[in-house]
Amino acid sequence: MSDAAMRNKTLKARLAEASEIRITVTGRKSGRAISIPIWFVLQDETLYLLPVKGSDTQWYKNVVNDPVMRVGAGGVENEIKAVAVRDAAEVSSVVEKFRGKYGKSDVKKYYSKFDVAVIIQMQ
Repeated sequence: MSDAAMRNKTLKARLAEASEIRITVTGRKSGRAISIPIWFVLQDETLYLLPVKGSDTQWYKNVVNDPVMRVGAGGVENEIKAVAVRDAAEVSSVVEKFRGKYGKSDVKKYYSKFDVAVIIQMQ
C-alpha cells in the first residue's frame, strides 16, 4: 500500500471519530495556505463538505480555483482533490446528510445558503 493510501486509510479512521475537520486551501488571491475547521459527513469512501454561506463562502471559492486541499482529523492529514458540486439534486442530498448528522436545527442555524457542496473521494 502506498504512503498516500495508508494516510487515507488512517485519516478515514480518524474521520469516523470526529465531529469536525480542519481543511487547508490555497488562497486564490494571496496564494497562502488557509486553514479552517468545518463540519463534514463521511459515508463509505466519500467525504461531503457543505460551505456555510454556499457559493459565497471564501474557502469554497478557493477550492473552485484550486481543488487540491489538505484534510486533517485527529492529527492525521492528507492532500486530496475536491470536486465542487453545483447540481441542485446533489447539493440537496448533501444537505440532507448534514441534517442527519448534525440535526436540522443546527444546520438551519449555521448554514445560510444551499447552492453548492464539495465532494471528496477518499480512495
